[in-house]
Amino acid sequence: MSEEQTMSAEAFQNQYFNEEGAQVAEGDIAYDLETGLLGEHEQFANLHAELAEAREQLVSIRDFIRFSVTQLRNYDVVVAQGTTDEFAEASAIVLHSLSLDWSANEQILDCRLTSSEKQLVLSLLEERIAERKPLSYLINLSYFCDLPFYVDERVLIPRSPIAELIRQQFHPYFEVNELAKPLGVDVNEQTSVFYDHGLDIKQLSQPERILDLCTGSGCIAIALATRFVDALVDAVDIDKGALEVAMVNVDHHELGHQINVIESDLFAKIPAENQYELIVTNPPYVDAAIMADLPPEFLYEPEHALAAGQDGLDLVHRILFEAPDYLSPEGLLVCEVGDSEWALKQAYPDISFDWLKFARGGHGVFAMTYDELVANRELFAAYVQLLDSAQ
Repeated sequence: MSEEQTMSAEAFQNQYFNEEGAQVAEGDIAYDLETGLLGEHEQFANLHAELAEAREQLVSIRDFIRFSVTQLRNYDVVVAQGTTDEFAEASAIVLHSLSLDWSANEQILDCRLTSSEKQLVLSLLEERIAERKPLSYLINLSYFCDLPFYVDERVLIPRSPIAELIRQQFHPYFEVNELAKPLGVDVNEQTSVFYDHGLDIKQLSQPERILDLCTGSGCIAIALATRFVDALVDAVDIDKGALEVAMVNVDHHELGHQINVIESDLFAKIPAENQYELIVTNPPYVDAAIMADLPPEFLYEPEHALAAGQDGLDLVHRILFEAPDYLSPEGLLVCEVGDSEWALKQAYPDISFDWLKFARGGHGVFAMTYDELVANRELFAAYVQLLDSAQ
Protein backbone atom coordinates (compact mmCIF):
# COMPACT_ATOMS: atom_id res chain seq x y z
CA MET A 1 0.00 0.00 0.00
CA SER A 2 1.47 3.37 -0.99
CA GLU A 3 1.89 6.29 1.40
CA GLU A 4 -0.64 8.28 -0.63
CA GLN A 5 -3.24 5.54 -0.30
CA THR A 6 -2.62 5.19 3.42
CA MET A 7 -3.00 8.93 3.94
CA SER A 8 -6.21 8.90 1.95
CA ALA A 9 -7.64 6.13 4.13
CA GLU A 10 -6.63 7.97 7.32
CA ALA A 11 -8.15 11.23 6.07
CA PHE A 12 -11.41 9.44 5.41
CA GLN A 13 -11.51 8.04 8.92
CA ASN A 14 -10.65 11.40 10.51
CA GLN A 15 -13.91 12.96 9.33
CA TYR A 16 -15.73 10.73 11.85
CA PHE A 17 -13.99 12.32 14.84
CA ASN A 18 -14.92 15.51 16.62
CA GLU A 19 -12.59 18.43 17.25
CA GLU A 20 -11.23 16.99 20.50
CA GLY A 21 -10.29 13.70 18.83
CA ALA A 22 -13.11 11.73 20.44
CA GLN A 23 -15.62 9.75 18.46
CA VAL A 24 -19.29 9.81 19.32
CA ALA A 25 -20.78 6.33 19.57
CA GLU A 26 -24.23 5.00 20.22
CA GLY A 27 -25.85 6.46 23.33
CA ASP A 28 -23.41 9.41 23.45
CA ILE A 29 -20.60 7.24 24.82
CA ALA A 30 -17.36 9.12 24.27
CA TYR A 31 -14.03 7.33 23.83
CA ASP A 32 -10.80 9.34 24.04
CA LEU A 33 -8.43 7.87 21.47
CA GLU A 34 -5.34 9.39 23.10
CA THR A 35 -5.88 8.29 26.69
CA GLY A 36 -7.90 5.17 25.98
CA LEU A 37 -10.37 6.06 28.72
CA LEU A 38 -14.11 5.80 28.48
CA GLY A 39 -16.30 8.71 29.37
CA GLU A 40 -18.62 8.34 32.36
CA HIS A 41 -21.47 6.03 31.53
CA GLU A 42 -23.49 3.75 33.74
CA GLN A 43 -23.27 0.84 31.31
CA PHE A 44 -19.50 0.71 31.76
CA ALA A 45 -19.31 1.40 35.48
CA ASN A 46 -17.42 -1.83 36.15
CA LEU A 47 -15.35 -2.03 32.99
CA HIS A 48 -12.39 0.04 34.21
CA ALA A 49 -12.09 -2.09 37.33
CA GLU A 50 -12.33 -5.30 35.31
CA LEU A 51 -9.65 -4.14 32.87
CA ALA A 52 -7.37 -3.05 35.70
CA GLU A 53 -7.79 -6.40 37.42
CA ALA A 54 -6.99 -8.22 34.18
CA ARG A 55 -3.88 -6.09 33.67
CA GLU A 56 -2.72 -7.02 37.15
CA GLN A 57 -3.56 -10.71 37.32
CA LEU A 58 -3.70 -12.22 33.83
CA VAL A 59 -0.51 -13.61 32.37
CA SER A 60 -0.76 -15.55 29.11
CA ILE A 61 -2.23 -15.12 25.65
CA ARG A 62 -4.74 -17.82 26.55
CA ASP A 63 -5.75 -15.83 29.68
CA PHE A 64 -6.44 -12.70 27.67
CA ILE A 65 -8.44 -14.53 25.01
CA ARG A 66 -10.62 -16.08 27.71
CA PHE A 67 -11.05 -12.72 29.45
CA SER A 68 -11.94 -11.01 26.18
CA VAL A 69 -14.60 -13.62 25.41
CA THR A 70 -16.21 -12.97 28.79
CA GLN A 71 -16.19 -9.19 28.36
CA LEU A 72 -17.63 -9.32 24.84
CA ARG A 73 -20.49 -11.44 26.16
CA ASN A 74 -21.01 -9.39 29.31
CA TYR A 75 -21.43 -6.20 27.31
CA ASP A 76 -23.58 -7.75 24.56
CA VAL A 77 -21.16 -6.94 21.77
CA VAL A 78 -22.58 -8.16 18.45
CA VAL A 79 -20.14 -10.40 16.58
CA ALA A 80 -21.15 -11.05 12.96
CA GLN A 81 -18.85 -9.00 10.75
CA GLY A 82 -15.71 -10.80 9.72
CA THR A 83 -15.60 -13.12 12.74
CA THR A 84 -18.30 -15.62 13.57
CA ASP A 85 -18.40 -15.84 17.37
CA GLU A 86 -17.00 -14.27 20.54
CA PHE A 87 -14.05 -16.67 20.71
CA ALA A 88 -12.94 -15.86 17.15
CA GLU A 89 -13.37 -12.15 17.84
CA ALA A 90 -11.46 -12.33 21.13
CA SER A 91 -8.65 -14.30 19.49
CA ALA A 92 -8.40 -11.70 16.72
CA ILE A 93 -8.29 -8.84 19.25
CA VAL A 94 -5.50 -10.43 21.28
CA LEU A 95 -3.41 -11.87 18.45
CA HIS A 96 -3.63 -8.75 16.28
CA SER A 97 -2.56 -6.59 19.22
CA LEU A 98 0.52 -8.80 19.55
CA SER A 99 1.27 -8.69 15.79
CA LEU A 100 0.58 -12.42 15.51
CA ASP A 101 -1.33 -14.32 12.86
CA TRP A 102 -5.00 -14.74 13.79
CA SER A 103 -4.63 -18.52 13.53
CA ALA A 104 -1.56 -18.65 15.75
CA ASN A 105 -0.11 -22.01 16.73
CA GLU A 106 -1.55 -23.58 19.88
CA GLN A 107 1.97 -23.76 21.32
CA ILE A 108 2.24 -20.00 21.81
CA LEU A 109 -1.02 -19.56 23.73
CA ASP A 110 0.66 -20.02 27.09
CA CYS A 111 3.33 -17.41 26.41
CA ARG A 112 3.42 -14.54 28.89
CA LEU A 113 2.66 -10.94 27.94
CA THR A 114 4.73 -7.92 28.91
CA SER A 115 3.06 -4.95 30.60
CA SER A 116 3.02 -2.95 27.38
CA GLU A 117 1.52 -5.89 25.46
CA LYS A 118 -1.22 -6.23 28.05
CA GLN A 119 -2.04 -2.56 27.59
CA LEU A 120 -2.29 -2.93 23.81
CA VAL A 121 -4.70 -5.85 24.13
CA LEU A 122 -6.90 -4.21 26.76
CA SER A 123 -7.00 -0.87 24.94
CA LEU A 124 -8.30 -2.51 21.77
CA LEU A 125 -10.81 -4.59 23.74
CA GLU A 126 -11.99 -1.48 25.60
CA GLU A 127 -12.48 0.44 22.37
CA ARG A 128 -14.36 -2.47 20.79
CA ILE A 129 -16.76 -2.60 23.73
CA ALA A 130 -17.19 1.15 24.14
CA GLU A 131 -17.63 2.14 20.53
CA ARG A 132 -19.45 -0.98 19.34
CA LYS A 133 -17.40 -0.39 16.22
CA PRO A 134 -16.57 -3.55 14.25
CA LEU A 135 -13.07 -4.83 14.91
CA SER A 136 -12.18 -4.77 11.21
CA TYR A 137 -12.81 -1.02 11.09
CA LEU A 138 -10.77 -0.45 14.25
CA ILE A 139 -7.73 -2.18 12.80
CA ASN A 140 -8.46 -1.67 9.05
CA LEU A 141 -8.05 -5.37 8.40
CA SER A 142 -10.29 -8.27 7.45
CA TYR A 143 -9.73 -11.72 5.98
CA PHE A 144 -11.62 -13.37 3.14
CA CYS A 145 -10.67 -16.64 1.45
CA ASP A 146 -7.57 -16.72 3.67
CA LEU A 147 -6.41 -13.37 2.21
CA PRO A 148 -5.96 -10.06 4.08
CA PHE A 149 -7.89 -6.96 3.00
CA TYR A 150 -7.79 -3.31 3.94
CA VAL A 151 -11.27 -2.10 4.96
CA ASP A 152 -12.78 1.10 6.31
CA GLU A 153 -16.26 2.56 6.60
CA ARG A 154 -16.55 3.02 2.84
CA VAL A 155 -17.11 -0.71 2.35
CA LEU A 156 -18.83 -3.66 3.95
CA ILE A 157 -16.67 -5.99 6.01
CA PRO A 158 -16.08 -9.19 3.95
CA ARG A 159 -18.10 -12.16 5.21
CA SER A 160 -19.81 -13.89 2.28
CA PRO A 161 -20.21 -17.70 2.19
CA ILE A 162 -19.34 -17.41 -1.50
CA ALA A 163 -15.76 -17.80 -0.26
CA GLU A 164 -16.36 -21.56 -0.03
CA LEU A 165 -17.33 -21.73 -3.69
CA ILE A 166 -14.27 -19.73 -4.72
CA ARG A 167 -11.94 -22.00 -2.73
CA GLN A 168 -13.26 -25.01 -4.62
CA GLN A 169 -13.26 -23.15 -7.97
CA PHE A 170 -17.04 -23.69 -8.18
CA HIS A 171 -16.61 -27.46 -8.40
CA PRO A 172 -18.20 -29.35 -10.12
CA TYR A 173 -19.53 -26.71 -12.52
CA PHE A 174 -16.01 -25.89 -13.71
CA GLU A 175 -12.96 -28.07 -14.02
CA VAL A 176 -10.54 -27.61 -11.13
CA ASN A 177 -6.76 -27.50 -10.81
CA GLU A 178 -4.21 -27.60 -8.02
CA LEU A 179 -5.33 -24.18 -6.71
CA ALA A 180 -8.73 -25.56 -5.69
CA LYS A 181 -9.01 -26.30 -1.97
CA PRO A 182 -11.45 -29.09 -1.04
CA LEU A 183 -13.45 -28.42 2.13
CA GLY A 184 -14.38 -31.94 3.21
CA VAL A 185 -12.78 -35.26 4.10
CA ASP A 186 -13.50 -38.80 3.07
CA VAL A 187 -14.80 -41.55 5.34
CA ASN A 188 -11.28 -42.21 6.59
CA GLU A 189 -10.75 -38.52 7.38
CA GLN A 190 -7.45 -38.58 5.54
CA THR A 191 -8.01 -37.33 2.02
CA SER A 192 -9.64 -34.00 1.33
CA VAL A 193 -12.68 -34.16 -0.94
CA PHE A 194 -14.80 -31.51 -2.59
CA TYR A 195 -17.88 -30.39 -0.69
CA ASP A 196 -21.17 -30.76 -2.54
CA HIS A 197 -22.59 -27.24 -2.56
CA GLY A 198 -25.31 -28.28 -4.99
CA LEU A 199 -23.88 -26.88 -8.23
CA ASP A 200 -24.74 -28.69 -11.45
CA ILE A 201 -22.13 -31.15 -12.66
CA LYS A 202 -20.76 -29.56 -15.83
CA GLN A 203 -16.95 -29.81 -15.62
CA LEU A 204 -16.63 -26.93 -18.08
CA SER A 205 -13.29 -25.37 -18.86
CA GLN A 206 -12.23 -22.79 -16.31
CA PRO A 207 -13.67 -19.31 -16.96
CA GLU A 208 -11.59 -16.87 -18.98
CA ARG A 209 -13.64 -13.80 -18.06
CA ILE A 210 -15.27 -13.24 -14.66
CA LEU A 211 -17.45 -10.39 -13.40
CA ASP A 212 -17.70 -9.43 -9.73
CA LEU A 213 -20.77 -7.18 -9.57
CA CYS A 214 -21.04 -4.85 -6.53
CA THR A 215 -17.42 -5.51 -5.62
CA GLY A 216 -17.13 -3.24 -2.54
CA SER A 217 -13.67 -3.85 -1.04
CA GLY A 218 -12.75 -6.04 -4.01
CA CYS A 219 -12.43 -9.12 -1.81
CA ILE A 220 -14.47 -11.43 -4.06
CA ALA A 221 -12.76 -10.22 -7.25
CA ILE A 222 -9.30 -10.65 -5.71
CA ALA A 223 -10.13 -14.09 -4.30
CA LEU A 224 -11.43 -15.12 -7.74
CA ALA A 225 -8.25 -13.87 -9.39
CA THR A 226 -6.06 -15.89 -7.02
CA ARG A 227 -8.00 -19.12 -7.75
CA PHE A 228 -8.48 -18.53 -11.50
CA VAL A 229 -5.06 -17.15 -12.36
CA ASP A 230 -5.62 -17.24 -16.13
CA ALA A 231 -8.92 -15.36 -16.00
CA LEU A 232 -9.51 -11.64 -16.45
CA VAL A 233 -11.73 -10.26 -13.68
CA ASP A 234 -13.88 -7.12 -13.88
CA ALA A 235 -14.71 -5.62 -10.46
CA VAL A 236 -17.72 -3.33 -10.68
CA ASP A 237 -19.29 -0.94 -8.17
CA ILE A 238 -21.34 2.25 -8.33
CA ASP A 239 -19.61 3.84 -5.33
CA LYS A 240 -16.35 5.75 -5.91
CA GLY A 241 -15.30 5.44 -2.27
CA ALA A 242 -15.67 1.67 -2.39
CA LEU A 243 -13.64 1.51 -5.59
CA GLU A 244 -10.84 3.49 -3.92
CA VAL A 245 -10.68 0.81 -1.24
CA ALA A 246 -10.84 -1.93 -3.89
CA MET A 247 -7.88 -0.36 -5.70
CA VAL A 248 -5.85 -0.34 -2.48
CA ASN A 249 -6.48 -4.07 -2.18
CA VAL A 250 -5.81 -4.81 -5.85
CA ASP A 251 -2.47 -2.98 -5.57
CA HIS A 252 -1.60 -4.71 -2.29
CA HIS A 253 -2.14 -8.14 -3.86
CA GLU A 254 -0.35 -7.03 -7.06
CA LEU A 255 -3.25 -8.03 -9.31
CA GLY A 256 -3.59 -4.91 -11.43
CA HIS A 257 -2.66 -6.95 -14.50
CA GLN A 258 -5.60 -9.28 -13.94
CA ILE A 259 -8.36 -7.17 -12.34
CA ASN A 260 -10.08 -4.25 -14.03
CA VAL A 261 -11.93 -1.93 -11.61
CA ILE A 262 -14.99 -0.29 -13.19
CA GLU A 263 -17.36 2.38 -11.85
CA SER A 264 -20.82 1.39 -13.03
CA ASP A 265 -24.43 1.17 -11.86
CA LEU A 266 -24.73 -2.61 -12.19
CA PHE A 267 -24.26 -3.41 -15.91
CA ALA A 268 -24.78 0.16 -17.17
CA LYS A 269 -21.17 0.83 -18.29
CA ILE A 270 -20.26 -2.72 -19.22
CA PRO A 271 -20.40 -3.45 -22.98
CA ALA A 272 -22.90 -6.20 -23.68
CA GLU A 273 -20.36 -7.93 -25.91
CA ASN A 274 -18.31 -8.67 -22.78
CA GLN A 275 -19.38 -12.26 -22.37
CA TYR A 276 -18.50 -13.70 -18.96
CA GLU A 277 -18.35 -17.39 -18.15
CA LEU A 278 -18.94 -16.54 -14.50
CA ILE A 279 -20.80 -13.65 -12.86
CA VAL A 280 -20.62 -13.45 -9.07
CA THR A 281 -22.60 -10.84 -7.18
CA ASN A 282 -23.18 -9.99 -3.54
CA PRO A 283 -25.42 -6.93 -3.95
CA PRO A 284 -27.22 -4.95 -1.24
CA TYR A 285 -30.12 -7.16 -0.11
CA VAL A 286 -31.29 -6.04 3.36
CA ASP A 287 -35.01 -5.30 3.53
CA ALA A 288 -36.58 -2.28 5.20
CA ALA A 289 -37.70 -4.11 8.35
CA ILE A 290 -34.22 -5.44 9.13
CA MET A 291 -32.59 -2.09 8.28
CA ALA A 292 -34.82 -0.42 10.88
CA ASP A 293 -33.60 -2.78 13.61
CA LEU A 294 -29.87 -3.14 12.96
CA PRO A 295 -27.55 -3.36 15.99
CA PRO A 296 -25.01 -0.53 16.50
CA GLU A 297 -22.13 -2.43 14.87
CA PHE A 298 -23.92 -2.51 11.52
CA LEU A 299 -24.65 1.22 11.58
CA TYR A 300 -20.96 1.83 10.88
CA GLU A 301 -21.28 0.09 7.52
CA PRO A 302 -22.42 2.15 4.50
CA GLU A 303 -26.21 2.08 4.39
CA HIS A 304 -26.35 2.03 0.60
CA ALA A 305 -24.30 -1.19 0.60
CA LEU A 306 -26.91 -2.91 2.76
CA ALA A 307 -30.38 -1.48 2.01
CA ALA A 308 -32.23 -2.64 -1.10
CA GLY A 309 -35.83 -1.53 -0.79
CA GLN A 310 -38.87 -2.87 0.98
CA ASP A 311 -38.16 -6.55 0.28
CA GLY A 312 -34.39 -6.29 -0.17
CA LEU A 313 -34.55 -7.24 -3.84
CA ASP A 314 -34.46 -3.96 -5.76
CA LEU A 315 -31.07 -4.71 -7.30
CA VAL A 316 -31.55 -8.47 -7.55
CA HIS A 317 -34.56 -8.10 -9.88
CA ARG A 318 -32.47 -5.97 -12.26
CA ILE A 319 -29.49 -8.33 -12.10
CA LEU A 320 -31.66 -11.32 -12.99
CA PHE A 321 -33.21 -9.47 -15.93
CA GLU A 322 -29.98 -8.04 -17.37
CA ALA A 323 -27.50 -10.85 -16.65
CA PRO A 324 -28.21 -12.92 -19.83
CA ASP A 325 -26.89 -10.07 -21.98
CA TYR A 326 -23.49 -10.41 -20.31
CA LEU A 327 -23.28 -14.14 -19.61
CA SER A 328 -21.98 -16.69 -22.07
CA PRO A 329 -24.33 -19.52 -23.14
CA GLU A 330 -22.34 -21.90 -20.90
CA GLY A 331 -22.00 -19.34 -18.13
CA LEU A 332 -23.11 -19.31 -14.51
CA LEU A 333 -24.59 -16.56 -12.32
CA VAL A 334 -24.02 -16.89 -8.57
CA CYS A 335 -25.96 -14.39 -6.45
CA GLU A 336 -26.23 -13.85 -2.71
CA VAL A 337 -29.49 -12.55 -1.22
CA GLY A 338 -29.08 -13.62 2.42
CA ASP A 339 -32.22 -13.32 4.50
CA SER A 340 -34.14 -12.06 1.44
CA GLU A 341 -34.22 -15.65 0.18
CA TRP A 342 -37.83 -16.00 1.34
CA ALA A 343 -38.86 -12.80 -0.46
CA LEU A 344 -37.25 -14.01 -3.68
CA LYS A 345 -39.14 -17.29 -3.50
CA GLN A 346 -42.39 -15.36 -2.97
CA ALA A 347 -41.64 -13.04 -5.88
CA TYR A 348 -41.05 -15.94 -8.29
CA PRO A 349 -43.03 -18.94 -7.00
CA ASP A 350 -42.84 -20.69 -10.38
CA ILE A 351 -39.03 -20.66 -10.52
CA SER A 352 -37.03 -23.43 -8.86
CA PHE A 353 -33.93 -21.56 -7.76
CA ASP A 354 -30.82 -23.67 -7.11
CA TRP A 355 -30.09 -22.76 -3.48
CA LEU A 356 -26.58 -23.76 -2.53
CA LYS A 357 -25.40 -25.50 0.64
CA PHE A 358 -22.35 -24.52 2.69
CA ALA A 359 -20.04 -26.57 4.88
CA ARG A 360 -19.12 -23.70 7.19
CA GLY A 361 -22.46 -21.96 7.51
CA GLY A 362 -24.30 -19.53 5.32
CA HIS A 363 -27.46 -19.41 3.26
CA GLY A 364 -29.30 -17.32 0.71
CA VAL A 365 -27.00 -17.98 -2.26
CA PHE A 366 -28.39 -19.31 -5.53
CA ALA A 367 -26.93 -20.25 -8.91
CA MET A 368 -28.59 -19.88 -12.31
CA THR A 369 -27.38 -20.86 -15.76
CA TYR A 370 -27.76 -18.76 -18.90
CA ASP A 371 -30.60 -20.99 -20.12
CA GLU A 372 -32.51 -20.61 -16.83
CA LEU A 373 -32.14 -16.83 -16.90
CA VAL A 374 -33.38 -16.62 -20.49
CA ALA A 375 -36.29 -19.00 -19.86
CA ASN A 376 -37.58 -16.78 -17.05
CA ARG A 377 -36.74 -13.40 -18.52
CA GLU A 378 -40.34 -12.27 -18.94
CA LEU A 379 -40.94 -12.77 -15.22
CA PHE A 380 -37.81 -10.77 -14.37
CA ALA A 381 -38.83 -8.04 -16.84
CA ALA A 382 -42.22 -7.66 -15.16
CA TYR A 383 -40.59 -6.91 -11.81
CA VAL A 384 -38.18 -4.43 -13.34
CA GLN A 385 -41.11 -2.61 -14.90
CA LEU A 386 -42.82 -2.45 -11.50
CA LEU A 387 -39.67 -0.97 -9.96
CA ASP A 388 -39.35 1.60 -12.74
CA SER A 389 -42.98 2.66 -12.46
CA ALA A 390 -42.65 3.09 -8.68
CA GLN A 391 -39.78 5.57 -9.07
